[in-house]
Amino acid sequence: MPPPSAPAISQASFGALPDGRGVQLFTLRNGTGMAATITNYGGIVVSLSAPDRSGTLGDVVLGCPDLAGYLRATPYFGALIGRYANRIAGGQFILDGQTYNLAANNGANHLHGGVKGFDKVLWDATPATSADAAMLRLNYVSADGEEGYPGALSVEVLYALTNANALVVTYRACTDRATHVNLTHHAYFNLAGEGAGDILDHVLQINADRYTPVNESLIPTGALASVVGTPFDFHTPTRIGARIAGVDAQLRHGGGYDHNFALNGALAGAPFLAAIVSEPTSGRVMEVHTSEPGLQFYSGNSLDGSIRGKAGAPYGPRGGFCLEAQHFPDSPNQPAFPSTIVRPGQTYATQTAYVFGASRT
Repeated sequence: MPPPSAPAISQASFGALPDGRGVQLFTLRNGTGMAATITNYGGIVVSLSAPDRSGTLGDVVLGCPDLAGYLRATPYFGALIGRYANRIAGGQFILDGQTYNLAANNGANHLHGGVKGFDKVLWDATPATSADAAMLRLNYVSADGEEGYPGALSVEVLYALTNANALVVTYRACTDRATHVNLTHHAYFNLAGEGAGDILDHVLQINADRYTPVNESLIPTGALASVVGTPFDFHTPTRIGARIAGVDAQLRHGGGYDHNFALNGALAGAPFLAAIVSEPTSGRVMEVHTSEPGLQFYSGNSLDGSIRGKAGAPYGPRGGFCLEAQHFPDSPNQPAFPSTIVRPGQTYATQTAYVFGASRT
């Protein structure tokens, strides 16, 4: 094999927002041939090319062919999510004795930061390279009261595409008032290639003994239930489609998998192996390493073929899966869950890496 080349990053226009502000698209290339395109609108990973077992690169994330597609309603393809990933019951929480009302944008509940979450803002972007990675630093200041949250929150997200074929996402945030923070990256993956059909034959393993059951509105009940003997047991590599159609109340609530797993390595304080996914036809393998305590596994249940992807193929039911490393849903209203409170003088800091490889068999 040829020696790695130097990582590189380039920049081009990705169009303009309705208010006239220009949007940029950055192409990150590592030294082994992988590439990621990321826009500063929503911090969206538009494409991510990873090699299969023969070394052929293929785009493994779902997305839109242009900015107009992202400006229409999409299911958070490839976006940064905040201030709070996942759901907050009733769009409300009490913090230090004060009640805060958030947007109810998912029935009666608050989802993924509200009507205009971090997935719909224009981030300040700074490209950079090192000997080992192409990097894009994104910054945004969420004003006090934005979407109902207290405190001015200064957020920095660093995307790094490394020579180890990893897309590493590092998050940092600080606030001037006590607030709740829970950030994640919402990529939809299909390791056979975006638009290549459903992900039911992908094989998944999750490092979790327990998960958080939900009610009909996908709000956690507060319990931490054992995965053993349930469709949520991914201790050993299991086809995503093996049990997804089973008779199970939790699968019925989610329309498939849409559940948070309590990861076994959460007390380590540093990134650990949370999940492994493989796709038998291409041979592609993806590992998820994170310092977060939870992993939301979503099996693309709402995809219905109404959105066409970058190559023109419709994204049909379960055409992609998400593994969103994060804190637990509704933690602001669940005192037994790991806390998401950040106070002045504290720094929210977390990291998740998606590491790509390929099986030779």
